Amino acid sequence: MSHQSSPIVAPPPKQIERHIMRRDEVERKTGFKRAHIYNLMKEGKFPQAKRIGMRAVGWDSLEIEQWVVERLDTQA
Repeated sequence: MSHQSSPIVAPPPKQIERHIMRRDEVERKTGFKRAHIYNLMKEGKFPQAKRIGMRAVGWDSLEIEQWVVERLDTQA
């Protein structure tokens, strides 16, 4: 008599709510400081900030999340 175990089902991917991330949130998410973030943007290696006001910029949270996931995947 064999016991069949039910297949392991992965939980559905966490849905990320799209929002505008300000620099302090981007710094927390990436672990990078302002100067490094702007250097990476200049080199085309980081998502570009979007102007959201006269003197304010922000990043698309989905672009930042994707960038982080890609970095983690290359480490595996």
